[in-house]
Amino acid sequence: MLRYRADIRTLCFVAIYFALVAVQWVYAPSALWVAIPLLAVTCVFSFLGAVATHNTVHCPVFKQRWANRAFQVVLTLTYGHPVSAFVPGHNLSHHKHTQTRRDVMRTTKVRFRWNLLNGLLFMPTVGKDVFLADMRYFKAMYRQNPPWFRQMILEATVFLGTMGVLLALDWKKFLFYVILPHQYAAWGIISINYLQHDGCDQNSEYNHSRNFLGKFVNFLAYNNGYHTIHHMEPGLHWSLLPAEHVKRVAPFIHPELDQPSMLAYLFRTFVWPSKRRTYDGKPVEIPAEGPDEEWIPPPREVRHDLGAIAM
Repeated sequence: MLRYRADIRTLCFVAIYFALVAVQWVYAPSALWVAIPLLAVTCVFSFLGAVATHNTVHCPVFKQRWANRAFQVVLTLTYGHPVSAFVPGHNLSHHKHTQTRRDVMRTTKVRFRWNLLNGLLFMPTVGKDVFLADMRYFKAMYRQNPPWFRQMILEATVFLGTMGVLLALDWKKFLFYVILPHQYAAWGIISINYLQHDGCDQNSEYNHSRNFLGKFVNFLAYNNGYHTIHHMEPGLHWSLLPAEHVKRVAPFIHPELDQPSMLAYLFRTFVWPSKRRTYDGKPVEIPAEGPDEEWIPPPREVRHDLGAIAM
């Protein structure tokens, strides 16, 4: 049923998330030395559910259409948002119009002098624009693409129904073991955009994205550290990204855009010296910020873009 054997890892990580929530819900550990690490790991695996969502809207996991639709419902429960709703802001706005005014998640929307605030507040800054754009897209798809709209409604209905049951069972457990990890996942999957694109050159063939090459990070995050090749060929399965990066990106990209350590990059960017710089060391010049430009494609293009997702 799997299109790529590597997605056994995806299924295992999704199962680990649900197991972590179930264990905490049943046993509710009170010892902080147990409770805090468990909750932290749950947040991480909820975020990995969001990364798996990102992967599956670009390259479906299963060969059968019904299995992909069912898996999207499951993934919705891992990070707290309908998987289909990931498509408009990410696939059709960010990927097609990276760092332009048609990209609702462009990093130039944050412009604090202290760069740490740009990283921390990127998600709430762009969140309103993403939400409003999504609502317009949903309204358009109600008539233009009913099958996609029905799938999105199915995911949202199952999610809201499940959340309602868990809330009724125990609101405290629901808050700590479900909502908190979901909020972390949503913050993380949007905020990573700031790391991958701020200070890059959206007009360059290769220097439009930043890569993180650490093996541990890429093992957990399904090779999503290899971001340049992903933007060059979004439908390429995540298991193929490292080899394609070596062949098609590494010889041509600016060396500073291939970061060997994400932790080291985070420290330099947000702690010390905490300067907002371009990939070649210059201060980031933030253009005058205007309103978002329309990015919703006409009906024929919409159906083409969603074709892979419906496989």
